[in-house]
Amino acid sequence: MYKITVNGKTIIGCNEDAWRTTPKIWFETANAKYRYGAAFTGSRFDGINGFAPQSGMNEYGLCFSRLASYITPKKTSGMEQKQKITNPTLYLKNILHNCKTVEDVQKFISQYNHSFFMDDVFIYVEPSGKYLIVEPYLMTVGYDSKYVLSNFCPSETSKKEASRLDRYQNGVTFLQNKKPNTSLEFCTALSDTMHVCREKIGDGTLLSSIWNPNDGTVNLYFYHNYKNGVEFNIKEELKKGNHIFEIQNLFPKNEEFEKLISYQTPQSNEKIRLLLMAIGLFSIFSSLYFVIQYIRNKKQHAKYILFFLPFGIVLLYYMFVLCTNINIFYFKAPYQDHFSWVISALSYFPFLLLLLLIPIGNLTFKAFRNEGFSSNTKFILILNSICCVVLIGLFCYWGFYNVF
Repeated sequence: MYKITVNGKTIIGCNEDAWRTTPKIWFETANAKYRYGAAFTGSRFDGINGFAPQSGMNEYGLCFSRLASYITPKKTSGMEQKQKITNPTLYLKNILHNCKTVEDVQKFISQYNHSFFMDDVFIYVEPSGKYLIVEPYLMTVGYDSKYVLSNFCPSETSKKEASRLDRYQNGVTFLQNKKPNTSLEFCTALSDTMHVCREKIGDGTLLSSIWNPNDGTVNLYFYHNYKNGVEFNIKEELKKGNHIFEIQNLFPKNEEFEKLISYQTPQSNEKIRLLLMAIGLFSIFSSLYFVIQYIRNKKQHAKYILFFLPFGIVLLYYMFVLCTNINIFYFKAPYQDHFSWVISALSYFPFLLLLLLIPIGNLTFKAFRNEGFSSNTKFILILNSICCVVLIGLFCYWGFYNVF
């Protein structure tokens, strides 16, 4: 995100980079609980709370943006005695609905243990250009006329470390090389400069929003296409009552977004997730079965059957990783996890499985010719081979073999 203040006018730009396919903008009016009406954008559905806000602005021009981040946990933060945040979506909405200035936000948040948001950093900006950075353990007020923030906590990240983030550095360089202004054309170009479109399937920036607190407007750009924009006047929309828009319905058909919708992963398709879980569990249980059978009948069973034990353990864990780590499916193969060398190493498992397919098939064939193996053992071996073929097919679909 970025914020620019020139000649008393402030503009805030936010890029939401997500793989979700449900981007929304919605308007919530003032009521008995809410002092001010506000507009929000977001894409993550949070049950009875509606959609979780990713960015937003209230009718007095107080704007905010939420960015994924990481900070080292601290054992004693001094906030343990403060109020707990039990409903994060409602909490974030309440800030915009009940605060007019950065000082109001700071007082509001000071009541709570905001280290609850260990994986987020927030920024709140008022029309004057004054802003508040909210990290898990710290709040900082700033007055810079131009400011860029990305996926890091400023208090723990050096400029050198931050510059490694391409999107952040692109925004900083853009503002350094050009004379900043608050025109929509300039800010759209800046949002474009900071967007992402990954090579694998063209995914990246889901929604760009440019908030104008002085005029009370927001301009939206959908799925990193900056040729078509939609503008909303927040006060005019609030007069219509509470309502919500599906972002994709406001724009012409976007082929890259259609490709994202059709792309199936364990996180978006429950059947695939259950299939991977079933393969992992079957693999480990069959491996244990083979070991037990070998121990009971060493004379009849060949030692090569023990190969399936370590293989089954690795396969089970890799299935767990695929079901819990969505990043793997969108970044280039082999996927590199900067926080876990184990996951990075497992990214080579699809290649290992491809190399082992023939040996596994050969072991299965040898088992069939071995009269010491029971029919149950032979049947389980066949199922293992089928599972391997199914996985190789899925790995091809997800581009795990596309290393060039």
